[in-house]
Amino acid sequence: MRATARAIFDAAVARAHPSGCLPQHLPSAPATGRLILLAAGKAAGSMTTLAEAHYLDQDFPRERLSGHAVARHGYTAPTRHIPMVAAGHPVPDQGSIDSAERALALATAATEADLVLVLLSGGGSANWVAPAGGLTLAEKQSVNKALLRSGAPIGEMNIVRKRLSRIKGGRLALAAAPARVLTLAISDVPGDEPAAIASGPTVADPSTTAEARAIVARYGLDLPPAARNLLDDPENETPKPGHPAFANTEFRIIARPADGMAAARAAAEAAGYAVHDLGADLEGEARDVAAAHAGLARRLKREGKRSAILSGGELTVTLRGSGRGGPNQEYALALAIALAGEPGIVALAGDTDGTDGGGGEATDPAGALVDPQTLARAAEIGLDPARSLADNDSTGFFEALGDLLQPGPTLTNINDCRVILIEP
Repeated sequence: MRATARAIFDAAVARAHPSGCLPQHLPSAPATGRLILLAAGKAAGSMTTLAEAHYLDQDFPRERLSGHAVARHGYTAPTRHIPMVAAGHPVPDQGSIDSAERALALATAATEADLVLVLLSGGGSANWVAPAGGLTLAEKQSVNKALLRSGAPIGEMNIVRKRLSRIKGGRLALAAAPARVLTLAISDVPGDEPAAIASGPTVADPSTTAEARAIVARYGLDLPPAARNLLDDPENETPKPGHPAFANTEFRIIARPADGMAAARAAAEAAGYAVHDLGADLEGEARDVAAAHAGLARRLKREGKRSAILSGGELTVTLRGSGRGGPNQEYALALAIALAGEPGIVALAGDTDGTDGGGGEATDPAGALVDPQTLARAAEIGLDPARSLADNDSTGFFEALGDLLQPGPTLTNINDCRVILIEP
């Protein structure tokens, strides 16, 4: 059952890899102008190598191809022509600043004859950071850390981030006008909202500064004065739908969480399980969602169904302790506690990008596996699951058991994939 759960997870990841979804969406090269390729996010490396090969192999002149690509550390890929660098995630670093400045400079230099091809994926918010106003990198990092600790969903985080940036919230498109801008995106957000993917650098922003201030108040965020000044400045509003800068732009999603869940469903059904699909867009506190899923698993088992419960989305963790972990690992730990060793139930929870929270290293685990012996094995080595959960130390718990999910960087990102297999 553990191997089957892993195979279902791998099927979801494979469906979203750029090699299977990007080539057919690449546009024709401009007839006379330049092709400016800008890429950011966890899939930027794989997307860039595919895109530049597509054009170079068609003998598009190298002197008319320029650009810049950035991915989180450990997620870069070898390129033939477009410079590729690494930057921090989830907390930005100097590479994030340098990459955003380079992207803005290339976009600003674009002319009406040029095509700006933007390749976006989850993680782009941290990889492209251009502080607005008097914000420093250290202050941007402190804001990011506060948002990550707050338990706020990613959509609310991005509403705040857009107000503190010169590239997010449609501002990259402002810089590129009047050039044609085509954005090809791999979605990692519930609902596949373009304005939320990598904080929407090339699309109009429907959110408002008033919403951002309300989010800061709701979570009691202690922001630096420079950030508060930006949120209080009416002149700092993002460009809205109907702005002329978006007249020559197009946004296209080429892979989405629902695609990965469809592949997971097909794999589960092929393994003989009746699928109970909870959807690709779940949100909520990881431990609360886990408790609900444990109840559903128990009910399906009582009904005598050989079942697979599948869910996607992006859960959150409100940090209360000082341990290591991420939403998928915390979900798995809370699920193990709620199932209490129930026979015949195995689960896997993992982030399709290959890392789940953690310290921002490419070697961070993607999630964890749970089986009926999880709690018994923990007891044998003196682990207290409730104490680990209270300390947000799910990584330490599953590391000691050898049950971490560690696929390594997958070079794509369509959010989480959770699998619960039930054998009556």
